[in-house]
Amino acid sequence: MCSPLTDLDRHLAEAAARFGTPAYVYATDVVEERLAHLRAHLGRWFAVSFAVKSNPNPALLGWMRDRLDYLDISSGGELALGREAGWDAARISFTGPAKREAELRAAIEAGLGELVLESLREARLADAVAAEMGRVQPVLVRLAPARVPKGFGDQMAGRPSPFGVDVEDAAEILPQIAALPNLRIIGLHIYSGTQCLKPEAICENWRIFMQVFRDTCAALDLRPEKLIFGAGLGIPYHPGDSALDLAAIAAEIGPELDAFRAEPRLADARLVLELGRYLVGPAGWFVTRVLSVKQSRGTRIAICDGGLNDNLAASGNFGMVLRRNYVMHRVGGDEDGTRPEEKQDISGPLCTSIDKLGGGVALPRLEEGDLIAIHACGAYGPTASPLHFISHPMPAEVLLTGGQMQDVTRIRDR
Repeated sequence: MCSPLTDLDRHLAEAAARFGTPAYVYATDVVEERLAHLRAHLGRWFAVSFAVKSNPNPALLGWMRDRLDYLDISSGGELALGREAGWDAARISFTGPAKREAELRAAIEAGLGELVLESLREARLADAVAAEMGRVQPVLVRLAPARVPKGFGDQMAGRPSPFGVDVEDAAEILPQIAALPNLRIIGLHIYSGTQCLKPEAICENWRIFMQVFRDTCAALDLRPEKLIFGAGLGIPYHPGDSALDLAAIAAEIGPELDAFRAEPRLADARLVLELGRYLVGPAGWFVTRVLSVKQSRGTRIAICDGGLNDNLAASGNFGMVLRRNYVMHRVGGDEDGTRPEEKQDISGPLCTSIDKLGGGVALPRLEEGDLIAIHACGAYGPTASPLHFISHPMPAEVLLTGGQMQDVTRIRDR
């Protein structure tokens, strides 16, 4: 019986041989396991919405269609991707702080489930578009709380932010939105922080959400149909990171969620977790091949065919304050001890010093032709990277389902 690592390496090596490198490999079996784990611990309270921005690959979106409850988009382009993947527009919500009139028109015309309003300006524009079509568009109003607990990798509230209506201004702005005749407020939305690995911080954040939802619904005399909890659930990227304990979250916040749902005004609301990287991040690997190895002033450097142009996040240039290595391994391991482990730098092919995928990484001694697999790369991969910088070949994308592979590359060389 092969070990899990051996099975993984066999798949990664096959993907590299068949489709070339650099390549992203997405394992839907892992996504399915993570979704089952999520539903087992939090499904009692929440439906699940997938944030397309985290991985907009059409084949992956199509695979998700009958497995998740909702899809959240942030552009007209993502709306088109979701629709092409077979998603009913009624199951799609649309967030984003700079929606264009043409995007609003396409979404409303398609029968969008909910438009998530981020400002009064956007509400007025959407109302005018809906009026032209003779429609009343269901909307959620995004709110920005005054505080975000410590422990989130990125904060989108609690300070000046382009996202949502500040809670301090809600009493003035929300009644104006509610008065627009071609919009119907059916609920509220908060996404104030992301990439959190601390259960206590997640729970504290959701407590803030619940109080904001209570206060706002009371002020508007609103009985919401839907309340969106921006999940903020993080994933371990770096050596030493621990996976988020969903059981601990459920045990701590569960009684409060039960009480929240029992309140008469909120009893008919569907609570929805909006998330992305939590589901797909650990289900993806970035595979790159070593093109050259050199010694430079006492450091061994492996130079690979994929770098920050293909994987900006792994290079540490996608919102990371202090650069830390992602977990990675040599495909094939140490070959029964014949490859002694040593610290090596991992660089990409670009003519810039920031094209570095790892510094001082302890790996079996790398040689030309070896494959390196970087973990936790199923989210914010190709579409979050400067693919055209220096015009190297585009990375392949491979969908792995039940041991079967298919080329699902979305962005190809011209």
